Amino acid sequence: MSEQATVNTEKQFRTVLSECRDVFVKKLHDYGAAWRILRIPSLTDQLFIKANRIRSLEMKGQSLVGEGIRPEFIAIVNYSLIGLIQLEHGIAEKPDDMTADEAIAEYDRLAESALQLMLRKNHDYDEAWRSMRVSSYTDIILQKIFRTKQIEELGGATLVSEGIDANYADMMNYAVFALIKLTFKE
Repeated sequence: MSEQATVNTEKQFRTVLSECRDVFVKKLHDYGAAWRILRIPSLTDQLFIKANRIRSLEMKGQSLVGEGIRPEFIAIVNYSLIGLIQLEHGIAEKPDDMTADEAIAEYDRLAESALQLMLRKNHDYDEAWRSMRVSSYTDIILQKIFRTKQIEELGGATLVSEGIDANYADMMNYAVFALIKLTFKE
């Protein structure tokens, strides 16, 4: 993989993530941190709803609601990051335990961590994601959701697998890859 490809990937990743962050900040303004009350299985189910809708739209080829798949991939990025926040901070009884500034700071910190993970993996996989179809990202995200549900059923006690946090980070990164493809028309 060339250094230029890595720089371009990081730039595109940051561009797309900035759009996702903007949506997160606007929803945080409108709703506050209401998501702080969500338990991890509820977040996993929310991710399932978004990924399943994307797959449904991809297979049917049309939306009767008029919204495409792009907003759903943005939601997957944001719910994955919310899930990572919840895993670190636990669930709250009321959504007022975290200020907007604190929520944004956590979002930024965890998004940067996921970006660094992607860059390390991208080095090892040599930009393979660029040869994939957007529908493959959808299927992989759904697979990771089902894996996460199984880990939740096991109470987190896996034998050889990564935990829920790694699956959330991977879902986020695959959703960003899809958004890069959709945004930059690759």
